[in-house]
Amino acid sequence: MKSAVVAASLAMASAAAARTLTVTNACSFTIWPALFTSSGGRPAQPTGWEAGAGSTVTFDVASDWDGRVWGRRSCDFTTNPGPNSCLDGGCNGGLLCDVNTGTGVPPATLAEFNFNGGGTDFYDVSLVDGFNLPMRIDNNVNCGIPSCPVDLNPNCPAAQKGPTDSTGATVGCNSACTVDALNGNAGNSPNCCSGDFGTQPTCPSSGVTNYAYFKDNCPNAYAFAYDEPSGTALWTCPTANNAAYTITFCPS
Repeated sequence: MKSAVVAASLAMASAAAARTLTVTNACSFTIWPALFTSSGGRPAQPTGWEAGAGSTVTFDVASDWDGRVWGRRSCDFTTNPGPNSCLDGGCNGGLLCDVNTGTGVPPATLAEFNFNGGGTDFYDVSLVDGFNLPMRIDNNVNCGIPSCPVDLNPNCPAAQKGPTDSTGATVGCNSACTVDALNGNAGNSPNCCSGDFGTQPTCPSSGVTNYAYFKDNCPNAYAFAYDEPSGTALWTCPTANNAAYTITFCPS
């Protein structure tokens, strides 16, 4: 009897410790959200799913979860189930992203979370891997709201334009670091904060190509790897608040 009571208590504690994420597709078209777990235990939610316009999915993650959520555009998993199944954001594995290597192909707007921050939730909307869909992260406890609500694709700088759809419209805007990587120059790059530029003091925003385009349009998002000095890149919330977070694609 005692062991049953203890087990029940532990189960209740575990349930109370779980955190809730809601993913809403407010776009006028279907997308294929994906999630990747870096640490903290994988949630029961599939690592990829189809989300019709206006649809919402809610699921729990571990109280110490560290991971990311992003959206994929124009996917077809029937003929090429892998990272090239989608115009952008595709991952190893096809519809279900591989749990070890399925982190998504740039350009992709990312919602990033770290609930294992020693009493602090860390979360952000990141454009470090480029942009493909507008995004906002809301919460239910009045903590800060990171966002990139503007569609950066139509006016993306020419050298950073990513994939186009069947109509010729740009559906992804590469980060300057991604462009360097595609050109084989990512190893020692002020755009990637790598090599000689591998610390915050040696990698200022002034050295990042088209930083202003991303940051001026989306001031509450991460525009490059060391964007913390902007004060509006990395967002925090006390873990004790047990916040629930809502990720909205194409927020109004």
